[in-house]
Amino acid sequence: MHEMSIVMSIMETVEKECRKQQADEVESIELDIGMISGVEMEAFYFAWDAGTAKSILQKTTLKINRPPAKAECTVCGKTFIAQSSFDACPECGNPFCSIISGKELRIKRIVVIKN
Repeated sequence: MHEMSIVMSIMETVEKECRKQQADEVESIELDIGMISGVEMEAFYFAWDAGTAKSILQKTTLKINRPPAKAECTVCGKTFIAQSSFDACPECGNPFCSIISGKELRIKRIVVIKN
């Protein structure tokens, strides 16, 4: 389950930022996890609960944004909402489209508390 390694990476990044900011707690964290990022959300939530227990993130409010997948046709330039990385252009049928968004996996915001 690669979701646990994702959670561990997020925790490492947040802990480094807390040390840098000399913060004692993390009030909230906001993540962008794109719809076609490859992250299985049920597994992610399970990994989050297991990974953050007894850590600086155990009481943190977690907000997850799920940006939709957007693609652009490499032939006609049409931009469209995609369901997968392999969707063909709905305008001209071209099977080669560039994914513009929807694969994101990033920490968007961390709110820390200094005591």
